[in-house]
Amino acid sequence: MANHSPYSVVLTYLEDRQEITLQAIDRAKLAPVVAGTLEVPVLLEEHNFKLDDAFARRLGAAVLSLIELGQPAIGQYMSLTKDPID
Repeated sequence: MANHSPYSVVLTYLEDRQEITLQAIDRAKLAPVVAGTLEVPVLLEEHNFKLDDAFARRLGAAVLSLIELGQPAIGQYMSLTKDPID
């Protein structure tokens, strides 16, 4: 596996192209862009440090819901459960 420096992942909904894109960007380059913006911490300890399917589903639901706040049109495609599934 290739060795990469730490990077962030940027997820963007491109409404005009009806697609979601993922981009990897060096954290140092991204830092000045995101300074002072909304930050939603997800504490791994609160999830018992388990990055499993349930965690991924909840994280995905949170990300899509956040995108929907700024681009409500994506909501017409969303059918997800925001609460934990037992």
